[in-house]
This record gives sequence, C-alpha cells and structure tokens, in this order.
Amino acid sequence: MLDVSVAYNRYRFLGYEFLTWVWFLIEKNHDKLKGFDRELVSLDIGNRIVLENRLNDDLVESITIRGDEADLKEGMLALRKGAVATQLNLIYRTGSYEWRFSIKGENFSIGNLKFPETAPLESKDDAEAGVLERIYLYEKAILFVDTMFKNFVQLRISEEWDKEVVPLLKQWIHEV
Repeated sequence: MLDVSVAYNRYRFLGYEFLTWVWFLIEKNHDKLKGFDRELVSLDIGNRIVLENRLNDDLVESITIRGDEADLKEGMLALRKGAVATQLNLIYRTGSYEWRFSIKGENFSIGNLKFPETAPLESKDDAEAGVLERIYLYEKAILFVDTMFKNFVQLRISEEWDKEVVPLLKQWIHEV
C-alpha cells in the first residue's frame, strides 16, 4: 500500500490534467459539458487562472492570469511551453442561477464558492427551508464538478485519451 504522501505526489498530475481538459472543453467542446448537467447554460473561465511550468525538480515557474476581462493568450503561451493549469476560477450557470468557484488541481479543493442568492427569510419557520435550499445549491456545484471529474477519469484511462483527446489538446494549445 502506498504511503499517502507518495500517492499524493505520484498522482498530483491528474488534477492538473483535469483542469487543463476542463479549460479545453470550455474553449473547444462546450457541447460535451452539457452532457454533465442537462440544465447547464454555460461554464466559463472566471477571473483567475494559475498555471505552473516545472523547469526542473527545484524550479517552478508560476503564471497567474487575473481579471474579469483577462486575455488568456498568455495562458495559452504558457501551455505551449509545457505549463499545466493548477487552479481555475469557473462560472457555472444553469437556468437563472450562477455559481462562481475555484478548483485547485493538486487536491481538488473547491474554494471561494459563491452560489446564487436565495430568497430572504420572512420568518423563523422559513429557516429550515432556507438552509435546505443553500445545501441544495452547494451540492449542485459539487455534483457538477464530481461528474466532470468522473468522466475525465473514465476518458483518461481509456484508449481514446491517447488516440483522440491528446492530439486535440495539442492542436488547441498550438493554435494561433
């Protein structure tokens, strides 16, 4: 059995590949995202992307792109140089609802989760309903990410990954 720290370091790349794949889907294959949530209106890159390029065992170059209208060309250039996405801020929309959150690739933590506004509570009797609504909204975002990751893992261990997906990822990264 692998030591936890050994397993963590050995398979950390999966989270980075996952985030890079999600970015690719957002840019090039948005229809596939709708398969993860029938109610999906859109999934977009938010106001922050962090990329890392390991130049050697001791030297890591970190690139952070911030801003609501940030140009992702620098991120694409970093991908061309061998970087991977280590953190993505996403905007997830279904119907009239919108969630904003960040995913870290190294440990799949979801942070800065902002979910849709809920109706104001009119009485103390409404408190339970309000809590349940907030739990539902929180779970919906988590379930969406879980569904994407499950599909990613199934794809990643399939023959399709090397034969079809990797060439498409490379083509996307090297587009002008």
